[in-house]
Parts: sequence; structure tokens; C-alpha cells
Amino acid sequence: MKIAIAGGTGFVGKALTEHLLKHNHEIIILSRTIQGTIETNRIRYVQWLSENSNPIPELEATDIFINLAGESINGGRWTEKRKEKIVNSRLESVQALLEIIKTLNNKPKTFINASAIGIYGTSLEKTFSETETHGFGDDFLSHTVKNWENEASKVSHLGIRTVFCRFGIILDNQQGALPKIALPYQSFIGGPIGNGRQWMSWIHIEDVVNGILFIIENEKMDGPVNFTAPHPVTMNEFGRTLAQVLHRPHWLPVPSFALRLLLGEMSTLVIDGQKVLPNKLLAHGYPFRYSNLNLALKNIFS
Repeated sequence: MKIAIAGGTGFVGKALTEHLLKHNHEIIILSRTIQGTIETNRIRYVQWLSENSNPIPELEATDIFINLAGESINGGRWTEKRKEKIVNSRLESVQALLEIIKTLNNKPKTFINASAIGIYGTSLEKTFSETETHGFGDDFLSHTVKNWENEASKVSHLGIRTVFCRFGIILDNQQGALPKIALPYQSFIGGPIGNGRQWMSWIHIEDVVNGILFIIENEKMDGPVNFTAPHPVTMNEFGRTLAQVLHRPHWLPVPSFALRLLLGEMSTLVIDGQKVLPNKLLAHGYPFRYSNLNLALKNIFS
């Protein structure tokens, strides 16, 4: 299939591109700049969201559009200016893709948009699944994701299957949150973060890319899909498991007030959480490669 990926040069985008190429798909990467990129017979780079760019001719007869574009939420303190950039970058990419798809003579079969479990808000007691349609959170992340999904849902009005991949904490050995969480442990100063009772709904990067391919191939799947492993853990359990895998102690606590002082509002990413289950993936028979945290971490740090 011919698959266009916006945000294909980011964390998930690179892993997904590599995975799709192994399955003999033709990939188009939509990027603001294409200088220095290397093309092959199955991967091309097309400029978009820049002056004088015209990606439409290259995108005719594209089967799948995947949107992973957006400013990183953990790339710096959440100042008002940065929060505005986080929101606007997501809405801009969706709106641009919507206009492109409207213009195409041959519309895609499927539109897959990145999303996040942050839409559910935080809770120590609740368990969230895709059937949650009300009572979403009232914080910055929740509002951001709701607006993001609402904008992306306009693609479905064109009769195109639309899927929202609500990512949890994606585990990888070089990118994402895990290297930052692991660093104190590798320096023998790791320990509980906050009260340790907050939930961490995690997923291995391999299950992210395998899960997206699974959705592409299962045309009955649409709407929100939680991308989390079937067994979420508390932050304390996560830390103890990480310490065991790294053969390091789990002893030095990091109090919540210190993290709030250091990170400001962005501290919610590590001291708050939510217990989220991937019921849709399980119901459709997706075979998680890493449903056990210990096995996932051993694979990553082996």
C-alpha cells in the first residue's frame, strides 16, 4: 500500500517507517524540510507546511494517511507560549491534512491520527477504556487531546475510516520518557517518584508499530484505540521492576513538591497518571508482544 506519514521523522514515525518498509509498503514522509533526505524506490520525502510547497500531486492514490505531527509535550517547561505551540502544532497538521484529502481525486481508505491517554484526565481509582465518552479530564493535556481528536474527526465526515491512537507512555531505549526515568537508577540514585501510587499505562515501541499495522489491516477498527499494554502498573511498581532489570537499588524518593518546583505544570506527566486498558486491541485479537513490564524492560535494556 501507499502510506503517507506526517511526522515521520519523529520518535514513533521513524520506528513506524522502518516497520512498514519491512512489510513492503511504499512510504511518503511529509516534512517541512527535505534537504539532506535520502530517498529509495519505496520511500520518498515530500515537502509540506512551508511556502510554495505543493504535496498534492505526490499524494494522489495514497491508501493510508498517518498523522504523528506535533510539538513534543515533554520538550520543555510548559510556559503559556509553549502550551500554545503544543496545541497549535497539532491542530495545524490535522487541518492541513484535511484540506489535502478534500482536494485529492482519489481519497484514502483510512486516516490514522496520533492521540494520547491524557484525554482521560488523571485518577488513582478509575480504570479507563475506549468506551469512556464523558467525564474526561479538565487539565491542559485533556483539553489539548479533545480538541485534537475533534479536529481529526472531521476527516470521517468525508466517509473515510478514522482512527485515534491514544498512546500511553511509550517505552524505548533511546527516546521517549524511559531514558530520563532510567538515568537516576543507572546512577544508583533511583527511587519512588511522587507518592508512587500513581498509575503508569505503558507500551513497548514494538507494540506501537505492530499495533498501527494491525489497525491498517483490520478495516473494522475505527474511532479511539488505546495504545497501552494490558497490565498497567503503579509508578512504584515500575520503579522496582526497572531497578531489578538494571541491577540497581530503588531507594531515593523524589517528592512531588520538588518535581512541581522543577517542572511546573509539566510535572503532571510523572506525578499524576491514569489506569488505561487497551480493550479494543484485545477485542480484535491483537497479540501483544510485550504485555509484561519485566519482559519489556529486559528486552529494551538487553
